[in-house]
Amino acid sequence: MKTLIVHAHPEPHSLNGSLKDIAVSTLEAAGHEVRVSDLYAMDWKAAVDAADYGEHATHPLRVVPSSGRAHEAGALTPDVAAEQEKLLWADTVVLQFPLWWYSMPAILKGWVDRVFTHRFAYGVGVHDETRYGERYGEGTLRGRRAILSVTVGGPEAHYTDRGVNGPIEDLLFPIHHGILYYPGLEVLPPFVLYGADRITGSAFADAAKAWKERLLSLETTEPIAFRPQNGGDYEIPSLRLREGLEAPGSRGFGLHVRG
Repeated sequence: MKTLIVHAHPEPHSLNGSLKDIAVSTLEAAGHEVRVSDLYAMDWKAAVDAADYGEHATHPLRVVPSSGRAHEAGALTPDVAAEQEKLLWADTVVLQFPLWWYSMPAILKGWVDRVFTHRFAYGVGVHDETRYGERYGEGTLRGRRAILSVTVGGPEAHYTDRGVNGPIEDLLFPIHHGILYYPGLEVLPPFVLYGADRITGSAFADAAKAWKERLLSLETTEPIAFRPQNGGDYEIPSLRLREGLEAPGSRGFGLHVRG
């Protein structure tokens, strides 16, 4: 298995840094190939601008056509092209990050913004009256897997159906469904480490053991059963879920997961 780890924490000796190191050592010891994109160490440029697309940038800048033209011409900046190559190389993608303000750190969102270009991660396939492109289960990254390894400051009870912060599944849905599943990645249930600011030595040992176990089962874990866009569950052309397909009691984001 070939694994790309995209790591987003500014402190190398942080809990996130330790989880990243555990992933590297565990997977390599099991005979897997591993590459790491440590975004802070790389001084990753997070903001999209016209310089990303050179002579292919429109004036005024329109990101969608500009990024698509640059991608098709092989003219994306070397840092972006290198990350796209890593994604195509990988069998599995691990995103390692702390949950900050209910989402990923800005540098990781900037990695997505710049790397997931038009004609690479979206705008792929036929768009007509019956097919709105290859996305949500199809696309460039189909056949690969992804997992989020996320540290959360609060206790687990705060991130449940009745918890004040809402269900962790809902908070991560935009990343799971809208970023990873959209270009075709199969998304595994996340590894979430709660109470990150209060983890003691013994608790860390337990967490490290659990993370190693998840890493060694990446190839066999069942992915989240998101509904594919072009699999017949959605009406065409509205792309609304057909009546009667939802599991009893499902609502909101849960409608888009097969029961």
